[in-house]
This record gives sequence, C-alpha cells and structure tokens, in this order.
Amino acid sequence: LALIALWSTVLKVSGTSSRRVIGAGHAEYTRILKSSVIAFGIIAMLDLVFKFDVARGFIAIALPFGTLALLIAHWVWRKAIARRWEKGVDQHQVLVVGSSRSAAPLIEHLSAHPRLGYQVVGLCVPEDSSKAHASSLEVGERKVPIIGTFDDAREAVALCGATTVAVTSAEVLGHSAMRELSWSMEGMNVDILVSPGVTDVAGPRMSVRPVANLPLLHIEKPQYHGANRLLKATVDRVGAALLLLAFTPALIVVSIAIKLNSRGPVFYRAERIGLNNIPFHMWKFRSMVVDADRLRSQLADQNEGNGVLFKIRDDPRVTRVGAFLRRYSIDEIPQLFNVLFGSMSLVGPRPPLREEVDTYDDPTSRRMLVRPGMTGLWQVSGRSDLSWEQSVRLDLSYVENWSITHDLMIMWRTARAVISSDGAY
Repeated sequence: LALIALWSTVLKVSGTSSRRVIGAGHAEYTRILKSSVIAFGIIAMLDLVFKFDVARGFIAIALPFGTLALLIAHWVWRKAIARRWEKGVDQHQVLVVGSSRSAAPLIEHLSAHPRLGYQVVGLCVPEDSSKAHASSLEVGERKVPIIGTFDDAREAVALCGATTVAVTSAEVLGHSAMRELSWSMEGMNVDILVSPGVTDVAGPRMSVRPVANLPLLHIEKPQYHGANRLLKATVDRVGAALLLLAFTPALIVVSIAIKLNSRGPVFYRAERIGLNNIPFHMWKFRSMVVDADRLRSQLADQNEGNGVLFKIRDDPRVTRVGAFLRRYSIDEIPQLFNVLFGSMSLVGPRPPLREEVDTYDDPTSRRMLVRPGMTGLWQVSGRSDLSWEQSVRLDLSYVENWSITHDLMIMWRTARAVISSDGAY
C-alpha cells in the first residue's frame, strides 16, 4: 500500500496524466519511466536510512513489471482517446490568434491530423489586416470563421467555446499585448499556446529560460556526438546481434525459397550513401530477377515513385517469392549485418542512392549527419506512399530530434507497420 501511494504520488507530481501530456508520444512515456525510477530510488533511500529490510526480489519484480504495466495502460488510453479525437469527439477547441499567413500552416496541420485532438473553431486577426473585415479564412478545404481582431480575443473565446488559444503572431502582438492577453484569460480555464516560429524541432530540445527578466526560448544543439552516439551504437550492435540470432532459422528458410524460385544469388548488394556521404553496400534478400537494374530503363514510363525514387506497385521484375518478402519487409532482414558492422543503424533516415544525394540542397544534406536506418519515421508513416518532400521532412525531423526513447517508439510502430504491410510494394 505504501508503494502504491508513493508511486501514484510521484506520477501525479510528474504530470503523467495531465491532458497536456496524454497523447504526446514519447514525452508521455519518458515521464512514466523517470517517475518510476524516482519512486524506487526514494524507496531504496528510505530502506537504507530506516532499515525497512524491503526484499530485493520484490523491488526487482515490481519495478520492471509495474513500469511495463503503466506503459501499456497509457498506450491503451492513448489509442482510445486518439480514436475519439479522430471522430471529432472530446477535441480541444482552438481559437487561433495571429495573421492569416502565420495561422494558415497551423490550421492546415491540425485539420490534416485530427488524432492530435485539436479542432480550430475561430480566428482573430490583426486590426490592420486585409482579413480583418472578412467573414472567414479559407485553408485547403476548410473555412475558418474570423471572429474578430486581437482585441476581441476574450469575447471570441466565450463566443466559440474555445478551450485553447494558439498565438501564431506573438511578434505582431508585442510583449504588452501578450501579457494582457494572458491576464484576460484568467479564470476561463483556457490553455494558451504560443508558436515559437521554429519548425521540425521537438520539445526535448526546447526550453524557456528567463534572461534579464525576458522569457527566451533556448534550443539545444542536436546530439550527434559523444555519449549519445556511443549509446546509440551500443543499442544498434547488441540489438542487431540478438535479432540475427533470433532470425537465423528464417534466414535459412528464405534463402532456400529464393534459390528454388528463380536463378541467381540469394542476396542483393546495392550501393547506398551513409554517414558523412561515405558510400557502402547495403545487403538485402534478392526479390527481383537477376537483370532487374538493366530492365529499369524499359519501365520508366510506369514509375509511381515520389519523384526521386523509382517505384512500381506491380513491378514485373519482382519474383513470386520476392513479392511476399517485400510485402512483410522480410527482404530487409540482411541489413542487420550492415547494422552489426556499423554502416547502418536500426533506426535512422532512409539510406539514399548516390543520384539522390547529388541533388540534395543544404537543408536536405543534414540527413547525412547520422547513419541511415533499417527503419525510421518514413517507414512508419506510409513508406512508398509518401511524397519526396514528406520523406525528406520526416528524415530531417528525426535527425534534429533523435533520442533513445524516440527510437524505441519507432521500432514498436515499425513492427505494426510491417504486420499491416502499409505502403509496402
């Protein structure tokens, strides 16, 4: 009972069940892990000081299994809530305060992702804006009603029933107006969100620090080096070795099936560009006929790829066994050897072709700051169904916001994507 009380208290203090955290992805799970470690750290210290003689076996069982149960429970809650949000139930009603130019991307993003739980119900624009006297702002297929100007924000909240105010033009409002806006919302049970104007940088790298009594947004540098890189390399090597050991029977069965199905080698080696633009050979099970590369030019008019990549949904070069391997991503298992020997990672940006890299501009070239991965955000977000721009943005987002917790979430989502074969062909 004491453990339950202490653990629940630490979870409550950490805000693991706050509505701002539920559904927030790896940030939610990170809080649970930290809270659990803190709770048992307190128990260990109390036991040391007061000699409670708590059984070590009890702690050894309660900590991992209790934490796992908490993570599973929050995952179930998150899925249930996301399904309700996707149906438009219990969503946060958002009033956007900002210019039409700064508000449009936010409105478009929230409308395209209802599972985030936010529905834009109104917009307040600057008084001197060209939209100040318009009735609505058209964003994609949506028309968002313009309820008034910045000065009407408090009345607009009451009028449209907003539970959240999102400010996208803080620089236009100014410090005094921002302060007065927060004051005017007191007692209304309304959350105020301020867009920092920084894209593709996640919460763990951002913090607000007061400097000379001014709240300034501090953005940490991406952690590509030092202990973080060593930790990632260790997880990659150990994980690849364990997975290869587990998949050994499958490797043998697949090798025999490929040999019996078509002539040619079992494995296919393809050049890819890795960390710091260093080329390497990526291993895969052969899923096409032997002369597939030579036949590519003859099928150029059937390309369904996203501009840079060559993809055909019903590619005639794919063998019968190869189609099955591709459907469930079994053809990519040999890439574990690349991970084991250090040319790839378990999680990272998609390994690019040399001709792709030759077309990269400066922002896109940041993909090459980390090792390419067997899976990544591109793998769990649609794979071949993504546009080139979407693939690049997901890769850059991963590079900018890497963390071990994020990697574990991507691997979990990968397993689900592979089973459902979403976007695989």
